[in-house]
Amino acid sequence: MGAGGEDILLSPGARRAFPFSVECKNTERVNVYDCYEQAAANAGEYNAIVVYKRNRRQPLVIIDFDDFMELI
Repeated sequence: MGAGGEDILLSPGARRAFPFSVECKNTERVNVYDCYEQAAANAGEYNAIVVYKRNRRQPLVIIDFDDFMELI
């Protein structure tokens, strides 16, 4: 909390298997675009994703549409 950069730090091996930069949010209300912009600013050469969690709800993943299309 409060540290700059990615929220999940990966080893080089994990980074090869999971080429994403993760921003995590655990709050009741969130501006999706602001969160994604923060994730993208920290992503560097990797694809940015936001993991959003609300109380008593399942976590959601927010990803750029073009990155999503590459995945599928």
